[in-house]
Amino acid sequence: MKDAFQHAFSTSDTFREIFQGSAEGILMVDADGIIQLANPVSERIFGYLPGELIGKPLEVLLPLRYHARHVEFRRMFHDNPAPRRMGAGRDLVAQRKDGTEFPVEVSLSYKEINKLFVVVAFIIDISERKKSEEALRRSEEQLLVYAAELEKKVHIRTEALNKLIEDLEKANLFLQEQIAERKKAEEDTKKALDRERELNELKTKFVSIASHEFRTPLSSVLSSASLIGQYAKKGDLDKIDKHVQRIKSSVNHLTAILNDFLSLGRLEEGRVEINNESVDYTEYLQELVEEVKPLLKEGQHIQTDYDLAQRVLQLDKRVMRNILFNLISNASKYSSANKTIYITSRSVDHSLEIVIQDEGIGIPEGDIKHMFERFFRASNVSNIQGTGLGLNIVKRYVDLLGGSIDFNSLEGKGSTFTVTLPLS
Repeated sequence: MKDAFQHAFSTSDTFREIFQGSAEGILMVDADGIIQLANPVSERIFGYLPGELIGKPLEVLLPLRYHARHVEFRRMFHDNPAPRRMGAGRDLVAQRKDGTEFPVEVSLSYKEINKLFVVVAFIIDISERKKSEEALRRSEEQLLVYAAELEKKVHIRTEALNKLIEDLEKANLFLQEQIAERKKAEEDTKKALDRERELNELKTKFVSIASHEFRTPLSSVLSSASLIGQYAKKGDLDKIDKHVQRIKSSVNHLTAILNDFLSLGRLEEGRVEINNESVDYTEYLQELVEEVKPLLKEGQHIQTDYDLAQRVLQLDKRVMRNILFNLISNASKYSSANKTIYITSRSVDHSLEIVIQDEGIGIPEGDIKHMFERFFRASNVSNIQGTGLGLNIVKRYVDLLGGSIDFNSLEGKGSTFTVTLPLS
């Protein structure tokens, strides 16, 4: 049988070159589990001299505790041969000639050579990869320390919601005791119960969305932090800078999520007050555009146009920022690179009309009626990050200012949002 293998090997120059020059260890084993050919890499991996592996049983490359089980595995493969990776979901261990053990990856294939059944095993020593995985695990532990402050903020907000639910439950109990005496108490109780359910839904969705939306940027931070360490050893400043920017982007995304929930909390609790002041609108909008620019995708730019009766307007700068920043960042987020965002501001009667138009993915017709609902996201947003709170918060702020917001959109063409605010 050995001669048959050697003959097939010697009659194919291409096969011999591939076999000898492969970066992976390659073993060719007969149906009885005897090694018939071993390339130089496999001999080097297992610590054997050239030709020393030929004629040995395959189990010599495994720790003794696996021998009996492996014989059964070989029989099963022979009965049902098919290319496959060994050890899916498990750590495979091999043994060198000197008895030391090390982790490996093994892929199996098969072939008939001169009517002989041949198993071909491709073997990779993954010791270095295992070391990297351990380093990554340690980096993950360090990242958990960095994330503690974010977790603390989420915990504080959750505790506040729990306290509010507790207070409503106590109020609900008191109102139920008064049902027999007063009809109004019944109505108040019903409202309290509805409010309680709404807050419970808010809490549940908050935990679900927060855990999902935090996972992706935190994973990105972990990956970049690990790679920065590797590139720092090599002095690769360009790649270090690239991953620093990824970390900044992920932190900005986490900050945006927290800001959404904090804004929603203030609006729910009625703690937002309107404080108008004299504002040079064109300067104010330009400053806001400069603030948004770092968040734009490559090639995107913002074009502004004004048709105002006067530049100085009475506005609440903080509330206006929450409205415009959200709409502009949405226009960027849901548009591809190299697209233009148009912002037109004009005086209409005694109102300020602000139109924000993009060239993005647009909104499906069936989703339009739900766009200002809390936690709703359009069906075509795919993997674009978001909490589904932005437009709901924008509408609440517009309502506080006594204004209105409208939009029109065509899927695949873009969207136009129009905010109209009274100037009194």
